[in-house]
Amino acid sequence: MNAEHTLAKHVLETAIAEFNGVKSLGDRAMAQLDASGMFWTPEPESNSIAVIVKHMAGNMISRWTDFLTSDGEKTDRNRDEEFVDDIADTDTLKALWEKGWAVVFEALNGLQPEDLLRTVTIRGKAHTVLQAIDRQISHYSYHAGQIVYAAKANKSAEWQTLSIPKGGSDKFNEKMKVR
Repeated sequence: MNAEHTLAKHVLETAIAEFNGVKSLGDRAMAQLDASGMFWTPEPESNSIAVIVKHMAGNMISRWTDFLTSDGEKTDRNRDEEFVDDIADTDTLKALWEKGWAVVFEALNGLQPEDLLRTVTIRGKAHTVLQAIDRQISHYSYHAGQIVYAAKANKSAEWQTLSIPKGGSDKFNEKMKVR
């Protein structure tokens, strides 16, 4: 295996790990909420977690279906509709979240190292596969951050941190040194 192939394989593995981390962040934030928390907004112009999830799933399904062979903005996608708060219940919401991520991981797991420099299109604009992956990691991370922020605001003092707790950096760093 040559160095370029090894590097490309590592890039794909790293990207899949990053997407898994983003999904896990959303999963862990949403797990702390009851149904009302999933549909809560801090003010009328904000998106609920349900709307953010609906948008993310719409994007995921559009971008990653037939990833290498069709434009990432599918003609049947209605992006504006993704921001309409019409999800009926948390079961539907969770199913949509999982469906979107399943499409992402199916496409990613089907890629080979030599695919990274292939060209794909998103809204008619050419991207390398690597650029498209990076674009989506950024996009989904942005929205996962919104999910965490909204969940934390909703739970307030009951929130269980998903990372290092306030005032806990020294203890965390010491623990990491022991490993």
